[in-house]
Amino acid sequence: MISLCIIFLIMPFFKALLFLSAGSVIHALSDEQDIRKMGGLINLLPLTYVSILIGSLSLMGFPFLTGFYSKDGILELAYASYTSSGYFAFLLGVFSACFTALYSIKLLVLVFLTPPNAFRSSILHVHEAPYLMSLSMIFLFLSSVVIGFFAHDMFVGLGTNFWYNSILILPEHFKADTEFLPWHIKLLPVALSLLIGLLFFFFSYNQLSILRVSPTSYLKKISFF
Repeated sequence: MISLCIIFLIMPFFKALLFLSAGSVIHALSDEQDIRKMGGLINLLPLTYVSILIGSLSLMGFPFLTGFYSKDGILELAYASYTSSGYFAFLLGVFSACFTALYSIKLLVLVFLTPPNAFRSSILHVHEAPYLMSLSMIFLFLSSVVIGFFAHDMFVGLGTNFWYNSILILPEHFKADTEFLPWHIKLLPVALSLLIGLLFFFFSYNQLSILRVSPTSYLKKISFF
């Protein structure tokens, strides 16, 4: 029950940010949805880039972002059950978190950091999201950064009375041991996620020539018409 509270109250912010930012990229590239036909958008869509970066880091469980408190909280609850099924769920969650880091960094690399691989006509018409959409992204961006840090203890912290009688949690289902888990258990998911993400980024560095060119040279790098 506590894990469901975390999912419904904290996770929607960075999930919605990722969906909205993805829609901004698709709209900017004339409804193109194949990330292999994108690239070079870091300076053309700065707000969208920052939004997807924060959303991806939050999804990976980067410390102090919203995803760190929701995703890692669920994994800690699984471990704190101190059962074989709980340990298995914890290990499976950590393993899955590594793949999350892999595809999140791959998304950032292929869409924003590699040389442009889109049609020239699409690049010429790239534009940032409309006014209302940009305001929504900014709101979700800020929420993804601060909501987890400020609201976690109020929602599911040790001794909180936020839910009072609105949600019944039987004593045998209440696990407060997550507050006292060993530090290496708490840091294992985020450490492995960041390690996998950094390794993929550095292995892809030779392809990131877009980092070493100016925005005005984008069109010179596009071979499609």
